[in-house]
Amino acid sequence: MRHVISLLVDNEAGVLSRVAGLFSGRGYNIESLSVAPTLDPTRSKMVITTSGDDQVLEQIKKQLNKLINVIKVVDYTGKEFVEREMLLIKVKAEDKSRAEVLRIADIFRAKVVDVSHSSYTLELTGNKEKLQGFIDILNPIGIVDFIRTGVIVMDREMQRRRPLR
Repeated sequence: MRHVISLLVDNEAGVLSRVAGLFSGRGYNIESLSVAPTLDPTRSKMVITTSGDDQVLEQIKKQLNKLINVIKVVDYTGKEFVEREMLLIKVKAEDKSRAEVLRIADIFRAKVVDVSHSSYTLELTGNKEKLQGFIDILNPIGIVDFIRTGVIVMDREMQRRRPLR
């Protein structure tokens, strides 16, 4: 089962290695990892995605909560949340394919961030499926290089439903 875990941690050296050590010590792979400071520069937020057994992940969460530098652990499994990733992708843009690349970028709402005589660099944000679809469609044209960020998440606000009248 896929798990998305958010950690609020002290923004100090060594915290990331201790957190990663808990996962590797249990034989779990971190599929994606994103870390950035919060509005409070003494704190950082980590978002970790992994797959695995619920019982082992429960143990990892308990051990994470015991680390001194970990302030809060949130497992988003079963919760409503907004999830995004970002992709930068450099695609061949020869004379015959330039217009096609721009059409595909427009359909996916990607942004052109760099142009050369032989390539376009595009930026796209969205969920994992959207980014993978974009890569799959551009692959036959010729992907030169790409890089993805880790997953980032935020709680979705639950809106009260008003009764229909």
